Amino acid sequence: MKLSRLLKQYMLTRYRRTHWKNREALEAWQHRQVIAHLTETLRKSPFYREHYKDLRLQDWRDWPLMDKARMMDAFDSLNTAGITKEEAFEAAFRAESERDFSPELGGITIGLSSGTSGSRGLFLVSADERAAWAGAALAKALPGSLLRKHRIAFFLRADSNLYQTVNSKRIRFCFFDLIRPIEEHVQRLCELEPTLLIGPPSMLRLLAEAKLSGRLPIEPEKIISVAEVLEPIDEMCIREAFGREVHSIYQCTEGFLGATCDHGTLHLNEDILVIQREYVDASRRIFVPVITDFSRKTQPIIRYRLNDLLTLREQPCPCGSVFTAIDSISGRTDDMFCGLEEPSGTRAPIFPDFIRRAVLMASDEILEFKVIQLAETELEVALRVTGVKTPVEQAVRRQLEDTFRQRRCRVPQVRFVPYVFQPGLQKLRRVERRFVWE
Repeated sequence: MKLSRLLKQYMLTRYRRTHWKNREALEAWQHRQVIAHLTETLRKSPFYREHYKDLRLQDWRDWPLMDKARMMDAFDSLNTAGITKEEAFEAAFRAESERDFSPELGGITIGLSSGTSGSRGLFLVSADERAAWAGAALAKALPGSLLRKHRIAFFLRADSNLYQTVNSKRIRFCFFDLIRPIEEHVQRLCELEPTLLIGPPSMLRLLAEAKLSGRLPIEPEKIISVAEVLEPIDEMCIREAFGREVHSIYQCTEGFLGATCDHGTLHLNEDILVIQREYVDASRRIFVPVITDFSRKTQPIIRYRLNDLLTLREQPCPCGSVFTAIDSISGRTDDMFCGLEEPSGTRAPIFPDFIRRAVLMASDEILEFKVIQLAETELEVALRVTGVKTPVEQAVRRQLEDTFRQRRCRVPQVRFVPYVFQPGLQKLRRVERRFVWE
């Protein structure tokens, strides 16, 4: 690990927050970083050199969009490490099947996305990029100074050299494999006594219940949610169990995109990347992010369109940061429900936030839920409740029907099934659409 690179990025991330006096100064600085990054990328990446050969660098904000499918198609000529998609997939699948995530290809860490959007993507990270990521992540995640001793418990689908980079004499990083039984996790956590607990909300929820039952007497200084949407119903349970605010890190295959400040507001990491907004509902401040990451050189991310749905915060954050503040990450565009407008039958979007709000407004007795849209007028709902289920189900049905009516859409059939969720490699999606909206 390049310790000097880690320390440099840590200091820049932690203490450069007041470097920009306003958005204009930040965006001017970002523009210079992107121009320098693109100049190098066009020299080293055959795909981008050909793809952007007739375009002006100064107009990069209007360049053609990239997405996962196109990136995977062009993988061999797009990356600057000379690694083919075939050998990268082979190495990544072997690591996942053997649960050994230490091997590299020529010093490059290979990883797989979770595949929740239907196909699995690859990511490549060099040793220098790993060190920079570790410095930025530690600056935003650690409860206190880097000079203190920390014990980090990190629950995730797969380990990586990327995460192991943070291990040092002062920082003990322990990977907890989500496929292992919950009681095994409880035992290991009791032995570790972590100062920092990181994991998907679905796992943090199970740990919160273990804490409330007296089986998990740990007292982490900070808790961070990753990988899944942090629902209010889960956040409340986790916060009450551990007596700590639940922070969030917004990270995906495409990069380290955001983290919460001390006030609990999620800010985009605009000191390492640019996120443009493609609004899908400007009146509600809901947009899809388009990323240009000027910190990644091995697998350049330029004008890459994610399918996440972000809601821009309306009021400035009290922390004073000029970085964009986000109210919520409500899910993916793939999980926008589809209603049929009356009387035309035209398809209309219903955002995930409306669905989760309808469920949570129905009853205070709902502990957990999942809503799946199987067709335009067919919903499947699973609930875990504290009391009698029937009146709660009736209230949920009314709220969901009203949600569709309010958008002048045909009322769906609502079918209830038992609530079942087994933590493991599959992410928990409380609002999910399971049919293709052409």
